[in-house]
Amino acid sequence: MNIFKKVGGACLTAGLVTFGLAENPISSYHYLADPSAASDGDTFYILTDTDDMCVSDNPFAYNIIGLYAFSSKDMVNWTDHGLIFQSKREFGTYPGNTWASGIAVRNGRPFIVYPDGASGVGMITAPSIDGPYTDPIKEAYGVNYIAANWGASFLGNCDDIDHCFDPGIFFDDDGSGYVIFGGGSTSSVKRPIGNNFDIIKFSENNGKVTLDKGSLKRISAEKSFEAPYIHKHGDWYYISFNNSGQEIGYGMSKNPAGPYSYKGIAIGAVWQISDCETHSCDGGNNHQGFADFKGKTYAVYHDRRLVRAKEHPASLGIADPEPGNHRSVSIDEITYANDGTMNKLVFTKEGPKQVGKFDPFNTYKALTSSKQRNVRSRTDWTKGQAVKHVLTPLATKESWIRVTGVDFGNGAENLRIKAANVGDNNKVEIRKGSVTGTLAGTCSLAKTSGWQSYTDNDCALTGLSGVVDQLFFVFKGAKDSTMGILEWEFQGTKREPEPQTPFGGKAWAIPGTIQMEDFDEPGYGTGNDSYYDNDAENHGDSDYRKGTGVDLYKKSNNRVVVGYNQTDEWLEYTVNVTKAGDYTMFAAVASANATSGFKLSLDGKDITESIAVPAAKEGEENYDDYNKVSANVTLPAGQHILRFTVTGDWMDIDYINFVAGKDGKDDAPIPGTETEVTDPTDPDVNNPTDPGPDAITGVKFYAHAAQAYNVFDLQGHKLGTVRFDGTGAVKALKNAGFAKGVYMLKQVNGSKKMMVSTGK
Repeated sequence: MNIFKKVGGACLTAGLVTFGLAENPISSYHYLADPSAASDGDTFYILTDTDDMCVSDNPFAYNIIGLYAFSSKDMVNWTDHGLIFQSKREFGTYPGNTWASGIAVRNGRPFIVYPDGASGVGMITAPSIDGPYTDPIKEAYGVNYIAANWGASFLGNCDDIDHCFDPGIFFDDDGSGYVIFGGGSTSSVKRPIGNNFDIIKFSENNGKVTLDKGSLKRISAEKSFEAPYIHKHGDWYYISFNNSGQEIGYGMSKNPAGPYSYKGIAIGAVWQISDCETHSCDGGNNHQGFADFKGKTYAVYHDRRLVRAKEHPASLGIADPEPGNHRSVSIDEITYANDGTMNKLVFTKEGPKQVGKFDPFNTYKALTSSKQRNVRSRTDWTKGQAVKHVLTPLATKESWIRVTGVDFGNGAENLRIKAANVGDNNKVEIRKGSVTGTLAGTCSLAKTSGWQSYTDNDCALTGLSGVVDQLFFVFKGAKDSTMGILEWEFQGTKREPEPQTPFGGKAWAIPGTIQMEDFDEPGYGTGNDSYYDNDAENHGDSDYRKGTGVDLYKKSNNRVVVGYNQTDEWLEYTVNVTKAGDYTMFAAVASANATSGFKLSLDGKDITESIAVPAAKEGEENYDDYNKVSANVTLPAGQHILRFTVTGDWMDIDYINFVAGKDGKDDAPIPGTETEVTDPTDPDVNNPTDPGPDAITGVKFYAHAAQAYNVFDLQGHKLGTVRFDGTGAVKALKNAGFAKGVYMLKQVNGSKKMMVSTGK
């Protein structure tokens, strides 16, 4: 159980609009850019860059290091899925800046093509839009990129393209896939304007990609500059692009690979948008995506509406600050003439009309809305898992989200909100018509033990039936950003709480041994959680309880232990005490920290004081030096909930054993652990029948070659790198000049992790 907090968005404000319409831009609490679009017939998807980060030193710099995704079933209420992909975090070394990526969806699976700055084009895919994402090009070919103009980790070069970027992706009706990319300046001698795109064909099967490497070819697109994009409508294929005048031009063909005939302008330059609140929408580049959905075609584009709004998103209401080059994403319907040519897009403030009513009786991510005011968001990322996007209201202000065209049918009687709450008196009001409209119900949020501790909150509702044109979630509290809303769902009748249950269906018998990795399965409703870990990531190497975020580690003899425990984290176990009386509790524990400890409680009442966990001796292998600690306890007969609570950071625990009687004995040896074999010159390596001269009871040690370890502080910031042989972490840190404290070490070329204390 460990550290590493995740980060997310920014904030902004907005007003009300006409019923049945959204309002451009689609998100008012963070900046977005370079959109692309896709549809699977049931859901419309928008992929964007994050444009929040470019204010650091240069407000006009393009430092884009992640991708956001939105989806909608009615074109008015949008679900913000958060930062679904973060540059270099997913794969460690690549990609860099993910400017202007493209998306297509096939059989429910998103495929995204991204650039690495202006130097290469790669691909990622996932089971759903939330991830987790993998690299099908790396899996199939062992390289990072489809094409690049530097290095060796790609399948082909970029064919003299000036800018190897701005990829688009398209699936034809027969399932064939195409990736198009490129861009060039008007002064290019290699690839003059209008002749600077490449296209390659591929096929896919359940996420596995096969490139037709012989199909790579150049596509000419008259007047094109950058941002190539292909979509299909009827029998026609359309290539669209940004021209040198920052307008979106397009051509038409009967073949996805062309040749294309130039037809004109589909989307004008962003400075032509007339509804900016101050000045104009400025100049700057343009970017587009097109997709058909429920009989209509929609165009996504970016603009400068937010940055020119009276209440600036990055400044919480300061009028017209230095805007920088921030962009925002909008959407409008686009139409066609009888001959298939595209009518020029009409920019609107209202956005598309709603296509069908919103069904509230599903579980929705918290940031599902048609408009928002004074909210922030945070994306929680855990490697190998789908991301979680958390709504964090600024509850001391007028803070709300709005949902439009909600069809409650015969009526909703209950609202369930899953939330973390670290403040007092936080609540959510449900109102009809406006922020101060008719109150349908109030959800007071239960306080939780941390930002990653989510619990279900239920509240009764009245007066919600039929179609409600505008429904508001209004956030109230005494302090900003102390509640984190994860999801919500309306219910026809209230779902009754469900208690936690023993893992495997059977309570642990006392006297007897409890394996700590087998904590209870959580139930439903407030107070029915079975564990608390203060982040969502499993920092261990075992998938035994995948999805819980509890840090589990594999040890020898097929053992799994709970590791890296932090203060106030806890685990619960359903136990059955055979007979009331005195017992002796023994726990197998290890630590590198002199202040580590834990306590036990039964049904909410402490049965032990804090029990100290001995720290490993300086210079010894941390977390492989297990000891037994004990305490006398008195237990009542029958079934109870036993809670293990951490009272001091950085300890591992294998099991707890209860022995009948006061001052009892536990003579069973602690199962041994084996350190990683890393020294091929050791004659005993790879010879499991010979324990070697270093063998002692239950533990086997081998000589280690020096390994490199990255050093992090407790907030996850990398501080440097040290080298040691696996058994001298404290000495290595001190020799490298690190001050007294606790550090996390992660092996550079391996999976080994450890917490190390350099001061007792």
